[in-house]
Amino acid sequence: MSLKEFFFGFSDETRAAFPNLFINHNIDRHQCRRVVPMEVLSLGMGRTGTTSMAAAFALLGFPTSHGGADMHSNPLDGDIWLEAVKAKYQGDTSVKLDASFFDKALGHVSACADYPSNMFGPELIAAYPNAKVVLVERDADAWYPSFERALIRGQDLPAWFRHFLELADNTQKHVQPVIWRGMMQGQFGAKDSIEWRKKAKDVYKRHNAEIREVLKDQPERLLVYRLGSGWEPLCEFLGKPIPDVDFPRVNEKAQHDAMIKVFIVQQLQSFLLNMTKTGGAALVAVIAWRWWSQSPSA
Repeated sequence: MSLKEFFFGFSDETRAAFPNLFINHNIDRHQCRRVVPMEVLSLGMGRTGTTSMAAAFALLGFPTSHGGADMHSNPLDGDIWLEAVKAKYQGDTSVKLDASFFDKALGHVSACADYPSNMFGPELIAAYPNAKVVLVERDADAWYPSFERALIRGQDLPAWFRHFLELADNTQKHVQPVIWRGMMQGQFGAKDSIEWRKKAKDVYKRHNAEIREVLKDQPERLLVYRLGSGWEPLCEFLGKPIPDVDFPRVNEKAQHDAMIKVFIVQQLQSFLLNMTKTGGAALVAVIAWRWWSQSPSA
């Protein structure tokens, strides 16, 4: 995409490349129930090929949630996941993380991947005892740079500015709290992005070890999958025939960087609309330039 799309609207090419960013289903999951069985829990952390795995599950016939993408096409998803965050990490006893809860959040899919579902591995494993579990592992040193670039850097913004984003942009209002309260403060136990960087690798290793530990007495439920292994181990594990297409290999770094460009422009357009109403357009113009010049691949 080009900078002119900030001023003149997104091209058909950009819209086709990132359809989730241009849809708002506006579905309140609190009103939902399970309509298909939960069959596959892909609990690897973000930046372990979650987009490729989600595409693979879909090709195998599983309606699939890639949580990070889904919250952009249905920002209200963030609200129900924030309730789960409060229950697990903040001591809120009003919500029980069992099948009845997850059937609302994930009742429309048979497989899930990426955050926020991967923050609730033990709970999902207990809620769905018949579901198979896939854990994609990468070497921690290889995983970290990608994770840091994609997720931690976004929290380098001052807290006051993150709150401003939530007020100024509808998607951020629902999604951002799940990232900084759920992932950063909850899953990684970090108060800020500096501490998040220090803890990231250790928490990543503990996460993978925890999934293994939970399933140590049910080894038949777990597949530890290595990226690049192709269809055979996955299809054998899930009891599916091997498709007549190559295993999806999404260039997640390139796709993520391009998506972030589009997402930033969308936010800035939203800011501009809101700030213009209060005489703040000049401030938004400065922010737009700084974000554009410092964003990935700028």
